[in-house]
Amino acid sequence: MLVALATILSAAIAVFAVVRSLGSSESSDPSGTAGVSVEISQSTRQLTPDEANGVIPENAPFSVFDRRPAVSRLDPDLRAALRRAAKTAQAAGVRVRVNSGWRSPAYQRRLLRNAVTKYGSEREAARWVATAETSAHVSGDAVDLGPYAATNWLSEHGAAYGLCQIYRNEPWHYELRPGAADGGCPSMFPDPTFDPRMRR
Repeated sequence: MLVALATILSAAIAVFAVVRSLGSSESSDPSGTAGVSVEISQSTRQLTPDEANGVIPENAPFSVFDRRPAVSRLDPDLRAALRRAAKTAQAAGVRVRVNSGWRSPAYQRRLLRNAVTKYGSEREAARWVATAETSAHVSGDAVDLGPYAATNWLSEHGAAYGLCQIYRNEPWHYELRPGAADGGCPSMFPDPTFDPRMRR
């Protein structure tokens, strides 16, 4: 009886250790995405390849408190500012959702290929999608937000949290500008092709 109980206890401890290690595992993949596990809704499960690359389904935006890579791999200061703003917005009856956040280089390259097909040229696509080398999404420094009520609220209140719209043609695209709380957000670029960072 004692031997059986000890065996069951040992097995339970081993399972707990495996689950815990999965929850904090890091991939050997150079992009740091494959094989990553994450806790979602109090359970640990393996990420899908799309989740690991930062894909957010078109009609299923994430909470700003989500733990999947699209949110968890954002720059920590950006993520913290976003969460502070979202709490205030929610108190005002506005829900802020993430339509796109951190993206792997592979996902960014896929988006750019799709944009070239959609817009007919690399030049026109560049007004909407950056390269993997220049994208603020790949570096974790940009987030696309929605719905309209949220971006409308942020256009009025975002600067207080350092959250600024960067491109006039993309009212959903926000980046952190810490000085905005005191001096307001900088002037917007008409579109990304006017942003010097896109010319690297």
